[in-house]
Parts: sequence; C-alpha cells; structure tokens
Amino acid sequence: MTTRIRLIVLVLFGGAVAGEATAQVRVNPTGVSVNAMGATTVFLTFGGVNANLRAAESVWCGQLVSAAPDRGNRCDPLTIFGRLPARYDLSRRSGLAGFTDIMSIPPSVSRRAYQDARRGAASTFFYVRHFENLLGGPDEFVAVTCRLTGGGAKVPFALTDVRVHFDASDEVQVVPAGTILPPFSAQITHNGTGRLVGRWEVVMPGEEPPTNDDLLTAASLPAELRMQQRRYAQVQRFDVFVPPGGTVTLPGPDPARLPTSAEGSYLVLLRVEASDDREGDSDLSTAGAGNGLVHSAAAAGFPMPILRYVVLGDGSATAVDGTSSRLALLAPRDGGSARADSSVRLVWSGSRLAGYYRVELESPAGTPVLGALLPRTTTKYDVPALAWQRAGGGVMRWRVTALDGAAELLGRTGWRRVVLVGTLGNMAIDSAGRRP
Repeated sequence: MTTRIRLIVLVLFGGAVAGEATAQVRVNPTGVSVNAMGATTVFLTFGGVNANLRAAESVWCGQLVSAAPDRGNRCDPLTIFGRLPARYDLSRRSGLAGFTDIMSIPPSVSRRAYQDARRGAASTFFYVRHFENLLGGPDEFVAVTCRLTGGGAKVPFALTDVRVHFDASDEVQVVPAGTILPPFSAQITHNGTGRLVGRWEVVMPGEEPPTNDDLLTAASLPAELRMQQRRYAQVQRFDVFVPPGGTVTLPGPDPARLPTSAEGSYLVLLRVEASDDREGDSDLSTAGAGNGLVHSAAAAGFPMPILRYVVLGDGSATAVDGTSSRLALLAPRDGGSARADSSVRLVWSGSRLAGYYRVELESPAGTPVLGALLPRTTTKYDVPALAWQRAGGGVMRWRVTALDGAAELLGRTGWRRVVLVGTLGNMAIDSAGRRP
C-alpha cells in the first residue's frame, strides 16, 4: 500500500514538473499588419504571466534567435531596430495571469524594417517582450510578428496622433461669464479603418481632474478597467466612420453647449471608446488569459490632449486705475511641477487695455532670473531650460505685468511658484524642489 502511494506521488510530481517545463507565456494576436511608412499601435494580450514573472524590456528586431536556456526566442542583437521607451510603456497586469500591452511602433522602426526589406530581407520584423523570472527560473521571451503593409484596412484601427484646438489662435480661451466660446475640433491621424465612437465631456471648476488613465482611450486599457474611467458632464456623443489610413477632422460640439455661467477653469475632454475591429481583436482563450474577445479598435499609445478655457467674473481682476482688466495667470498652476531639463510654457489671460506684457522670473530670494517684454497679441511664453540653471534649481516664481502703449503700468498679477523636478545637469531635483 505504501509503495502504491509513493508511485502515485511520484507520477503526480513528475507530471507537475513536466507541465512547468513546457509552460510558456502566450500572446494574441501573434501577428499583425503594420504601416511601413508611419507609426502603428496594436493592443496585445498575454496569458500565463503568473506572479513569478515581471515584465522587462520590449525590443523590435529583424531576426530571432533561440533564448535557451531561457524560453522562447529573443532578438538577434545584430538586427535590433529599437526599444520601447519607458514613457510609452502602457503595459499592465490583467486578471490572475493576464497581461496587456500597447505596442506603439514609431515610424523610425518601420522605416528601418522597410529599408532592410528593400535590400532583400524578409518583409516582416518582430516585437519581443521579455518577462523576467523572479524566482531564478528561466525567463520568458514572447515574439509578435509584424508584417509591413501600406497602413490600410488590414492594419488594426488605432490613433497615432491627436491634436485638439480652438479655431481661434489662443490655446487657452479666456471669456467673460455667459460668453459663447469659439468652435473647436480634433485633428486625428490614424491607421486602419473603423468606427470612431466616443463623447465630449467637460470638467467643471472644483471637480477632481482626470488621471492619466482617464485620458487614455478605452481600448488602451484592459477590459476590466475600461468601465472604471471617471466620467464627467457629457456635452455630446459622436459615432463616425473613419476611412482607411490618413487624417480625419472630428468637429467639436456646438460651443453654445459648453458651460460658461460659473467663474473658474474648465477642461474639455475627448473620450474615445473601444469599438469592434477584427484586425485589432485579442482572443483571450488563445492567449490563455480568459474567455472571449477583447475589442480594441481606437487604441492609442498616449493620453488624449485636453482643451482648456477660463471663465472670468465681472470682478475677477482689477487694473491699477480701477478699470476692467482680465489679466490673470493660467498655467502652470501655483506650486505646479516642471521638468528641470526642459522648457516650460507660461500662459496668462490677456487684458484688452494692454499694449505690452512683461514677464518676470526670479528665485524665491528675489534674485532676477529672466525677463521678457512681449506684444499684446502674445499670452504665452516658453521659458528655456537654461533659466532653471540660472535660478540654481529647486523653485522659481513668475508674474506678468500689463503695460499700455506708453509703457505705463496698467495691472500686475501676483507671484506663482514653479517647482522643478528631474535632473538639472548633474544635480538631482526631488518632487519638492529640493536638491538631495
């Protein structure tokens, strides 16, 4: 009896070891058509990604080689086209053993593959996602085949660039209460063809602003997270057919439907929902991540841009002489953060009486850092990264002064602080603007 039990245990244990040895992370779709001359975005579903595996780098290449002693095939180091930058990595876990990834192929990678194909190489290349084994076992490498095409109907329908703007020249509209805003629209560059479905929403003053996940298209998220996106006041829905490959203009709703009765700052959001496109579907059962299909048409590898407008009350700002003036700082907000290694755009509302604007930047100690005299038609100024170095890093403050045609003072805003984060040369800046 004891011998029989021992045999059963050995058989079961051996079967478990054999199952572990053959286990492999799977992906769906395993192959996709991509635009040979531009960017391509594809929603991918991986299955079998247990808690012992951690997603690592993603690489594009022309050829694969065995990953032994690890599992799967890795990129041949001699044929690497590029790596997915961390800032475009929207991958995340889904369910118990699922994992979703947005494969955002930049035009540089597609062109490199196209050039190799013209020289006689195969008209396919590969996207390889690496999963590290945290317990010291073999890592997993999973490849997706990318087939070069013209970016037409066979390429998954996805958004590769979106720009939302008012028809008027100003990026931020500033209007008195009760005023109708100018028309606005979205310029959308895309691959493939399908239905663009979604809605325009507006964030009222005082409401909690949207997170980065709220600004993603629904098709860029795992299925279980799509209904968790925060909803705001709906202005209008849209459902339009988009022809294969190119650029489409999506008109905004009637501007009269945007609220302007209450004073404050408003955000207009373009919310794009997932639609049905078989070229971009993920089969969960094939990937081993569940059951059914996940529709992922209109995926995008970036959050949707925000349109801003400001409503000012009758007494929102007062000039030196007591006459009406709408001079006010808009962006960045007071105490907002800015990258220490990049330029920052300062935005303010215009004054109808102004002939010029003077922008002043200084350190918290009051040491002048930068100044600019701008014409009345300008209500924004890009501060170069060099200014942060002159300020010594950490924190800087700014204000705007309105002058008439004779350079006489009309009005002046209060100071606003900008906190620097990131790296300034060889000097690190933390989230509070300190130098550790």
